[in-house]
Amino acid sequence: MTSVFDREDILFQVVVNHEEQYSIWPDYKEIPRGWRKAGKSGFKKECLAYIEEVWTDMRPLSLRKHMEEQARKKQEQEAEAVH
Repeated sequence: MTSVFDREDILFQVVVNHEEQYSIWPDYKEIPRGWRKAGKSGFKKECLAYIEEVWTDMRPLSLRKHMEEQARKKQEQEAEAVH
């Protein structure tokens, strides 16, 4: 049996979770908990092209924030060492 995700002839919608990770979901199914509509729907190929365009940083949001915080702390430490 073919998975619905292998089909090219049904409508999907792009969904995104709290970590800003994207996926597609069949338009006729209820969106799983923890995901929300990203504002794009269409055939699979269109939805995947949209995801490729907008999801430019594959790292989860929590990891990006953590890495930014670590970089900020390092800059502060380096600035204090200079003084």
